[in-house]
Amino acid sequence: MTDDGAGNGGNDAGGNGKGALGELVKAESMIQLAIALPAGCVIGWLVGSWLDRHFHQSWIAIVGILLGAAAGFVQIFRTASRYIKRG
Repeated sequence: MTDDGAGNGGNDAGGNGKGALGELVKAESMIQLAIALPAGCVIGWLVGSWLDRHFHQSWIAIVGILLGAAAGFVQIFRTASRYIKRG
Protein backbone atom coordinates (compact mmCIF):
# COMPACT_ATOMS: atom_id res chain seq x y z
CA MET A 1 0.00 0.00 0.00
CA THR A 2 1.38 3.42 -0.86
CA ASP A 3 0.91 6.62 1.05
CA ASP A 4 -1.22 9.14 -0.82
CA GLY A 5 -0.15 12.08 1.33
CA ALA A 6 -3.57 12.43 2.94
CA GLY A 7 -2.55 10.44 5.99
CA ASN A 8 -4.84 7.49 5.30
CA GLY A 9 -2.27 5.11 3.85
CA GLY A 10 -3.67 5.16 0.33
CA ASN A 11 -7.12 4.01 1.39
CA ASP A 12 -9.73 5.87 -0.67
CA ALA A 13 -12.49 5.00 1.79
CA GLY A 14 -10.67 6.85 4.55
CA GLY A 15 -11.98 4.42 7.17
CA ASN A 16 -15.29 6.27 7.50
CA GLY A 17 -17.39 3.85 5.44
CA LYS A 18 -17.69 6.02 2.37
CA GLY A 19 -16.55 5.22 -1.12
CA ALA A 20 -16.54 1.91 -2.92
CA LEU A 21 -15.78 -0.14 0.19
CA GLY A 22 -18.62 1.51 2.10
CA GLU A 23 -21.04 0.67 -0.69
CA LEU A 24 -19.93 -2.97 -0.59
CA VAL A 25 -20.53 -3.07 3.16
CA LYS A 26 -24.04 -1.67 2.66
CA ALA A 27 -24.76 -4.25 -0.05
CA GLU A 28 -23.52 -7.04 2.21
CA SER A 29 -25.84 -5.86 4.98
CA MET A 30 -28.81 -5.89 2.62
CA ILE A 31 -27.92 -9.40 1.44
CA GLN A 32 -27.84 -10.51 5.08
CA LEU A 33 -31.36 -9.13 5.50
CA ALA A 34 -32.59 -11.06 2.47
CA ILE A 35 -31.01 -14.37 3.52
CA ALA A 36 -31.57 -14.38 7.30
CA LEU A 37 -35.22 -15.46 7.44
CA PRO A 38 -35.17 -18.20 4.78
CA ALA A 39 -31.88 -19.59 6.09
CA GLY A 40 -33.22 -19.70 9.65
CA CYS A 41 -36.37 -21.51 8.51
CA VAL A 42 -34.44 -24.06 6.44
CA ILE A 43 -31.94 -24.78 9.21
CA GLY A 44 -34.75 -25.09 11.77
CA TRP A 45 -36.65 -27.43 9.45
CA LEU A 46 -33.59 -29.62 8.85
CA VAL A 47 -32.80 -29.90 12.55
CA GLY A 48 -36.47 -30.52 13.36
CA SER A 49 -36.76 -33.20 10.69
CA TRP A 50 -33.68 -34.96 12.03
CA LEU A 51 -35.13 -34.82 15.56
CA ASP A 52 -38.48 -36.12 14.23
CA ARG A 53 -36.75 -39.16 12.74
CA HIS A 54 -34.58 -39.67 15.82
CA PHE A 55 -37.46 -39.51 18.33
CA HIS A 56 -40.16 -40.95 16.00
CA GLN A 57 -42.35 -37.85 16.28
CA SER A 58 -44.05 -35.70 13.66
CA TRP A 59 -44.32 -32.26 15.23
CA ILE A 60 -40.74 -31.24 15.98
CA ALA A 61 -40.03 -30.05 12.41
CA ILE A 62 -42.82 -27.47 12.73
CA VAL A 63 -41.32 -26.22 15.99
CA GLY A 64 -37.94 -26.08 14.28
CA ILE A 65 -39.35 -23.95 11.47
CA LEU A 66 -40.93 -21.57 13.98
CA LEU A 67 -37.73 -21.31 16.03
CA GLY A 68 -35.72 -20.77 12.85
CA ALA A 69 -38.10 -18.03 11.74
CA ALA A 70 -37.79 -16.35 15.15
CA ALA A 71 -33.99 -16.55 14.93
CA GLY A 72 -34.16 -15.10 11.41
CA PHE A 73 -36.26 -12.16 12.59
CA VAL A 74 -33.84 -11.52 15.46
CA GLN A 75 -30.96 -11.46 12.98
CA ILE A 76 -32.89 -9.11 10.68
CA PHE A 77 -33.57 -6.70 13.55
CA ARG A 78 -29.92 -6.79 14.66
CA THR A 79 -28.64 -6.14 11.16
CA ALA A 80 -31.20 -3.40 10.51
CA SER A 81 -30.47 -1.64 13.80
CA ARG A 82 -26.73 -1.73 13.07
CA TYR A 83 -27.39 -0.30 9.62
CA ILE A 84 -29.62 2.47 11.00
CA LYS A 85 -27.06 3.40 13.69
CA ARG A 86 -24.33 3.72 11.06
CA GLY A 87 -26.53 5.92 8.90
